[in-house]
Amino acid sequence: MEFSFGQLEGFVAVAEERHFGRAAERLSMTQPPLSRQIQKLERSVGAQLLDRYSRGVRLTAAGEAFLVDARRLLALAGRAPDLARRIAAGQAGSIRIGFTGASAFGVLGRVLNTIGGQLPDLRVELSEMVTGEQVAALSNGEIDLGLARPPFDTATFASRPVHRERLVLCVPSGHRLAGAGPVPAAELASEPLIMHSPVKARYFYDLVVGLVPIAHRNVVHAVSQIQTMIWLVAAGRGIAFVPESATRMRIDGVAWAEIDGLPDRPVELHLLWARESANPALSTVLTALEPLTAELA
Repeated sequence: MEFSFGQLEGFVAVAEERHFGRAAERLSMTQPPLSRQIQKLERSVGAQLLDRYSRGVRLTAAGEAFLVDARRLLALAGRAPDLARRIAAGQAGSIRIGFTGASAFGVLGRVLNTIGGQLPDLRVELSEMVTGEQVAALSNGEIDLGLARPPFDTATFASRPVHRERLVLCVPSGHRLAGAGPVPAAELASEPLIMHSPVKARYFYDLVVGLVPIAHRNVVHAVSQIQTMIWLVAAGRGIAFVPESATRMRIDGVAWAEIDGLPDRPVELHLLWARESANPALSTVLTALEPLTAELA
């Protein structure tokens, strides 16, 4: 089946005017070529679309059904150039975002709300990944933007800090450190510890080891996800060092304590993207997110 958009426009005009002469005038053409267009269209469709009579035309049952699709096709054709321009300008299309589990405690929501408020026609696809997985996915073109932990290869990737926060202590409810005020880091060396994996959570592992005296013989579990650490604390398996945003989780059986002597906000989360990204929406999204990152730059 082959037909042109010109034939569809002619058919819709005749169907709406119910008259070849008025439809031809509306289309700024003469009646004979319009009549030939409709005849060709009917041959292509394989059905009579119009009943002709002396004072005008009526739609057949097939014509009534075809009119619905003809209008839809013309509407799509009319929107297609604008959509292509908007995608090329980064105003529409899609962006794929990778995020760490901990970023979902607050930062991810702010990022998504900002994008949705400024770029409502942009579709956002989400993938939860640890930082190492995000780096690989950015390199392979599987995602366009990450919410990840530093450091990064600055030759390949560009980044911008989007959030900084404190490191706090998660302890079982009823633990001697719960509600005791800021705890000196030196008092924590003998506690059973649920630690960040040195492979899958290398950022937090290096951060904690660099800030707190850790007795590795006291590490009872090493895991990659903050949520898992907190559940293990709730089970009484030990204490854990977590970002302050994790306190938003309402899990029975845990309490929180400040750690004395640490830098104010040592935990960092960055927007991360490949310098050679081909997605035009990326630069538009980064511009929209500038208010979230400006104060931390």
